[in-house]
Amino acid sequence: MAENPIIVALDVSAEEAVALARSLQGRVRWLKVGMTLYYAAGPRIIADLRELGFDVFCDLKLHDIPHQAAGAAAEIARLGVGMLTIHACGGLAMMQAAVEASANAAKDAGLPVPAVLAVTVLTSMDSAALADVGVNRAASDQVRILGQLARDAGVDGVVCSPHEAAEMRALFGRNAFVVTPGVRPAGAAVGDQARVATPAAALLAGASHLVIGRPITSAPEPAAAVDAIQREIREKLQ
Repeated sequence: MAENPIIVALDVSAEEAVALARSLQGRVRWLKVGMTLYYAAGPRIIADLRELGFDVFCDLKLHDIPHQAAGAAAEIARLGVGMLTIHACGGLAMMQAAVEASANAAKDAGLPVPAVLAVTVLTSMDSAALADVGVNRAASDQVRILGQLARDAGVDGVVCSPHEAAEMRALFGRNAFVVTPGVRPAGAAVGDQARVATPAAALLAGASHLVIGRPITSAPEPAAAVDAIQREIREKLQ
């Protein structure tokens, strides 16, 4: 488990993101910039958050032909992010190209090489939703297949639901990133997530990092919400 495993998902406007970040200084290390925020604010938001002292998880879930995925991964790496995501269903060649391009770009820029994480099955999807798009196997089986492919591609870890965290930890080893969205504190609304767990349950299953958004960002006092989640984790893991 990371020393501070919470990644706060900033799916808000640029102004709100910076205000939230300032309110969370000293409480969390990682902030997630996903499509909503990145497409609204552009790469400048990553610089702004890094200037406030945070590590940035850039979650754009790259999925394209290898040439395009490699180019995008290189540009993201040049922003100084700590983690970036690609879709495992893009295939072996695409993942390999993204891993190589991001490492080369970071080194050329004199920056640390970001961790490249392969997204397996979105936490909003279950087996029925997979069947709707022609994948006629259980979500857990699909995660296993994509996880094995991602490992072969040389990624640094995966994004999966807490339900698959234990298997992905065993597959990738103790030092890999196993990042779990679909994490909800006890009593929080599930929303549009289908495969969820509490923070402590996700960590016990093998997660290294927990992506938590609305339970923190929509709280009346986001800093207090982080403190409450951290207390919940400590109490459950004692």
